[in-house]
Amino acid sequence: MIFYRQNLTDAQLLDLYKKILKPRLIEEKMLILIRQGKVSKWFSGIGQEAIAVGVTAVLDESEYVLPMHRNLGVFTTRNIPLHRLFSQWQGKANGFTKGRDRSFHFGTQEYKIIGMISHLGPQLGIADGIALADKLQNNKKVTAVFTGEGATSEGDFHEALNIAAVWKLPVMFIIENNGYGLSTPTNEQYACENLADKGIGYGIDSYIIDGNNILEVYNKLSQLKEQMQENPHPVLLEFKTFRMRGHEEASGTKYVPQELMDEWAAKDPVSNYRDYLTGIGVLTTEFDEQLHAEIKQEIDENLAIANAEPEIIPTYSGELDDVYKPYQYDEVNPSEEIKNVRFIDAIRNSLEQSMLRHNNLVIMGQDIAEYGGAFKITDGFVELFGKGRVRNTPICESAVVSAGMGLSVNGYKAIVEMQFADFVSTGFNPIVNLLAKSHYRWGEKADVVVRMPCGGGTQAGPFHSQTNEAWFTKTPGLKVVYPAFPYDAKGLLNTSINDPNPVLFFEHKQLYRSVYQDVPVDYYTIPLGKAALLKEGNKVTIIAFGAAVHWALETLTNNPEIEADLIDLRTLQPLDIDTIFASVKKTGKVIIYQEDTLFGGIASDISALIMEECFESLDAPVKRVASLDSPIPFTKALEDQFLPKNRFEEVLSDLLKY
Repeated sequence: MIFYRQNLTDAQLLDLYKKILKPRLIEEKMLILIRQGKVSKWFSGIGQEAIAVGVTAVLDESEYVLPMHRNLGVFTTRNIPLHRLFSQWQGKANGFTKGRDRSFHFGTQEYKIIGMISHLGPQLGIADGIALADKLQNNKKVTAVFTGEGATSEGDFHEALNIAAVWKLPVMFIIENNGYGLSTPTNEQYACENLADKGIGYGIDSYIIDGNNILEVYNKLSQLKEQMQENPHPVLLEFKTFRMRGHEEASGTKYVPQELMDEWAAKDPVSNYRDYLTGIGVLTTEFDEQLHAEIKQEIDENLAIANAEPEIIPTYSGELDDVYKPYQYDEVNPSEEIKNVRFIDAIRNSLEQSMLRHNNLVIMGQDIAEYGGAFKITDGFVELFGKGRVRNTPICESAVVSAGMGLSVNGYKAIVEMQFADFVSTGFNPIVNLLAKSHYRWGEKADVVVRMPCGGGTQAGPFHSQTNEAWFTKTPGLKVVYPAFPYDAKGLLNTSINDPNPVLFFEHKQLYRSVYQDVPVDYYTIPLGKAALLKEGNKVTIIAFGAAVHWALETLTNNPEIEADLIDLRTLQPLDIDTIFASVKKTGKVIIYQEDTLFGGIASDISALIMEECFESLDAPVKRVASLDSPIPFTKALEDQFLPKNRFEEVLSDLLKY
């Protein structure tokens, strides 16, 4: 291994040695602790320290780095107190996740580190969003994100590289090619000679770097960072290295040929660098021994602090209160000036006024810029707000959602428009595993609204007609909003944008141009979690949302003798159970009306809640009316049969007769 110091001083050379030695000594201690059963799991980075340390040493402390689960050197180079790391690994309250997640599955804004989730890929899209926020501010910062050679097979890897290339984002994409994805060798993971070659297809500069040579890492990245600051663009960096331990300690390394282990042991990044420094007279044996002693003492002292910390005592409130970031609802009352507008106009008006109100709000989606979106809601927004804040995206929902999270991390608000709600399936992972869980896991908000044009009735077939709210009402950490009227759509969307928690905002596309209402011209808000009682009666409670509200109103208009409470839920998560229970206890009969298919829909949960809490008030079984349990068809006759509109009146009549 050949080292070139270039212009580095003796002090800088020694500083890098201290930085690379510290994680190695901590790892050696951790291997002892795991054998003693004092730590449950450990992902070792022994043999890869030069990458984590070199990358982090190049970045300023104000620049974000997004590591993986064997990048201890990132955390130590950022000088996180060791007792907090030990607390994290032991599941203590003084860690970064309050015992809710393990090892390096956490982030910290204080140290500008954003930790990974086990699904790996979304990490890369987050880096895109962080870098986009920096580019919009023109602050010349660079973001570094780590991944392994295994995760380069995930779609998120390719999506994130493509976005960064198209948007010219200053992101260092760092591949630690350490030979194995758990036990699968690289020749069973990809067919190209080098992973750096993948950058060519995206128009990204790429480089192969000796990941065990701390000076090559530091010097090359210092050069690249300077170039990226002057001319923002991404780079793809493949670091050749090796994993000297198992994927995690329990898995072992029996699947690795011994000659390969011996070959890479001779390339150890710590011992080779130590020999180099000793050979040029920068490091003495005495000083090296002193460093070892000082670091080991620091480890023992901080470990004692963590060991003395009590175990977590769980409470229901402690857990449930952290699922969402606390939000103080900002009530803005509507003005007296009104205008009769369509549902679609109310959505547009909300977006426009919110963009004016929040200069850190960015809208992203397919064809939303000059074209104005599939439904023309953002037509003219580029002229109003510029392409920096109104961004066409490639067709890559997963990375775009993750980029929304990155914008949120770096002080922005994000709106992601799904062209159709059906397409959210390709962005499902970052919504339910990243956005939904970030605040619970480590206290980080996900200030992202995902707009969901949805619903049937337009003969658009199985892939453009779903109303898939139940995919998300199941997931703690998400809020789900589903208005039926223009007035509610504007006020609720304004509130959703203000709320720092992730919101799925459903917009029934058949209502876009068919429903009109008087709506205040100026900005106003409506609180989430409050249903609307549209009609009052004593005989039956009808619970609905979205287009089903209008279908229910039509039924009641055609049958004026039916005395019903009609509840428009408006928000599905949080759910206004107080309004529901009060009505059911008054009427004694209830029917829940949804456009979604019957089995597993939110009507099932509402029915269960009513049975549990209002059983003694019921005079009849709770009834549910929903679409057929099939995919939604294209032809009008089939779609009409699929939708519940033609079945509701009969079920309601039978319920009233019960």
